[in-house]
Amino acid sequence: MKLTPAQHDRSAGVLLGLACGDALGAGYEFAGPLPDSTPVSMRGGGGFHWAPGEWTDYTAMAVPLALAAADGGDLRDEAVLDGVAVQWVGWAKSAPYGGIQLGAVLSRSEPTAAGVRRMAREQHERNGRSAGAGSLPRTAAVALAYLDDPGALADAARLVSELTHCETDTGDACVLWGLAIRHAVMEGELDLRVGLPLLPAGRRAAWAARFAYAEEKRPADFSNNGWVVQTLQGAWSAITHTQGTDAGQVRRAIEAAARGGGETDAVAATVGALVAARWGLAEVPTSWRRLVQGWPGLRGVDLVRLSMQAAHRGEAADADEVGERRGVKLRALR
Repeated sequence: MKLTPAQHDRSAGVLLGLACGDALGAGYEFAGPLPDSTPVSMRGGGGFHWAPGEWTDYTAMAVPLALAAADGGDLRDEAVLDGVAVQWVGWAKSAPYGGIQLGAVLSRSEPTAAGVRRMAREQHERNGRSAGAGSLPRTAAVALAYLDDPGALADAARLVSELTHCETDTGDACVLWGLAIRHAVMEGELDLRVGLPLLPAGRRAAWAARFAYAEEKRPADFSNNGWVVQTLQGAWSAITHTQGTDAGQVRRAIEAAARGGGETDAVAATVGALVAARWGLAEVPTSWRRLVQGWPGLRGVDLVRLSMQAAHRGEAADADEVGERRGVKLRALR
């Protein structure tokens, strides 16, 4: 699809914002909550000894989805999801990190969408739950793939979530957040409620109440933010309480999420993609853009290129907008 220059700039920042929030939050996981005056940075460390600027599984799992979209794939197609599953399972064999649900599912799955889905169901039945935050941040890539079709976006977001997480709340959250990213790119507005009409009617009121509650509370009030509902509430709280008319909200909102405590990488990643979708690539702090990096050997510039390619489904808008067709590092990943 043809994007305006403003829409193009906003779409280009989505994966970078995701990764910057993820990498900044990683160093503060379970270290908070912290006072509002506490400086935070991409310091690395944390439970998995992250390098400064290194993103976690939240961004890592978005990369294969964005690559599939960049190749023009439909993320509702089982064959396309098979290709994503191959990369996820391969990553899980060497990754030193991953949430409880993701780690259990991917480390034991066959490298197919059906195999991953089946293991997710077995793990869900074993534990009685699978509503962690693991499938939420990666939905940023799904949003980029369907900027022209909100209905398809909602369907794909739920299908991609259900590969690893079985609970209804998880799929709902991915639908709502993905549609909010799309709306931010296309309209330049932050509105988490825009996706409510695409949920089943019986679940809309509960989510609307959850959003209203998030607007009244601070990120630190959502201490169970490893649960996808509170991940999204904590993220919306951080965004709401830093909202203003200036693009400094990208930094302010991500930092507020990191100070909230708990699953700071998940919450800050969720925040980062959405505020970058609203304010655009240029408003992601330069120091973060230069430092951020992670699996599979990509850096910030690679994520920008990948965002543009995913948004255009592999069709370059023009040479000035998209640059070279495929970067060396992205070719190597294939």
